Amino acid sequence: MAPAQLPFELGEYADRLARVRSAMARAGVEVLFTCDPSNMAWLTGYDGWSFYVHQGVLVGPDGDPVFWGRKMDTMGALRTCYMQPADMVPYSDDYVMSVERHPMETLAAVIAERGWGRLRLGVEMENYYYSARAHAVLSGLHDGPVADATALVNWCRAVKSEAEIGFMTRAARIVENMHARIFEVMEVGRRKNEVVAEILHSAVWGAEDEAGAFGGDYAAIAPLLPTGADATAAHLTWDDRPFESGAGTFFEIAGVYRRYHCPLCRTIYLGTPPDDLKRAEAAVIEGIDAGIDAARPGNTAGDVARAFYGVLERRGIEREGRCGYPIGLSYPPDWGERTFSIRQSDDTILEPNMTFHFMPALWMDTWGLEITETLRVAGSGPAVPLADYPRELFVK
Repeated sequence: MAPAQLPFELGEYADRLARVRSAMARAGVEVLFTCDPSNMAWLTGYDGWSFYVHQGVLVGPDGDPVFWGRKMDTMGALRTCYMQPADMVPYSDDYVMSVERHPMETLAAVIAERGWGRLRLGVEMENYYYSARAHAVLSGLHDGPVADATALVNWCRAVKSEAEIGFMTRAARIVENMHARIFEVMEVGRRKNEVVAEILHSAVWGAEDEAGAFGGDYAAIAPLLPTGADATAAHLTWDDRPFESGAGTFFEIAGVYRRYHCPLCRTIYLGTPPDDLKRAEAAVIEGIDAGIDAARPGNTAGDVARAFYGVLERRGIEREGRCGYPIGLSYPPDWGERTFSIRQSDDTILEPNMTFHFMPALWMDTWGLEITETLRVAGSGPAVPLADYPRELFVK
């Protein structure tokens, strides 16, 4: 019996499983092991803070997926997954943080017991949650061939269902409230940690829509808000120093609903911004408009990047690197889906209901500027921003 709080209808999980099995067939994979918590949740509904130990989901040639994890976490699987208890397989605590044994020994046994021991096994070689020792133990015990199936499930997640778009739209309402609260409370002399407390409160408090009020979830990335020269670095968090006049701070945050993210970045300058920052603001906004217009079904991720970089080139601004990535369902340490990138060399064809964080930030020699949008590729025409918040450099 499915748990009462399953995020999606059973039919949606069945469709996801069918898509994964089709991708497995194309890749020549007969059994798949995914340990990415985002993939686990997408396939089964599992939602728990247990990704610091070895766990995962097996997809065999037929039947429902199999949750495998620490014994205490199988109780969480019973509360959040749709499968029957026989498909929730535990290992004992003797295997946790042990130098004498490894949990992958039990996973290899589960695979063999289900008659899959000689089948071609796909694993996620490039994944935060799959260690070198885990691969050595599992591949050493599996009797069949072992193949790299990195991002196989991630690519199946690229096109969102209407229900997923609904969750991301709710996340957008949350992030709008978060930015509005930031602008209210940020001022010269206020400590950064005090503003972060307001950010986290707004994120969890949530928002409301025509159906009523709803709460928010934790984000896969902590709030990032460097100021002044610190904003030349992309990924600094916060401290307890007070904000000072004459500096800009970008806020890289996301609203989250049922693990679905809507990132949105804005920059606030306390005082009078310098002319070069204002010129950069105009260029970035024009570039975002160009990128949104290029983000049409049938165009490529590279087309979006070229549209943005064309504006920067005309305005004499140098920037390198990608300027966006797909987003949706995520767990720490990253809210990106790790498939295509918004970069000029990426020829991924955009399809309706793909979603990505268009992230054309500028990190210059003495300041940083972030103005971004989370976009949904529409059925026709330009992409649609999920959030509705002024696209500008805020001055206070």
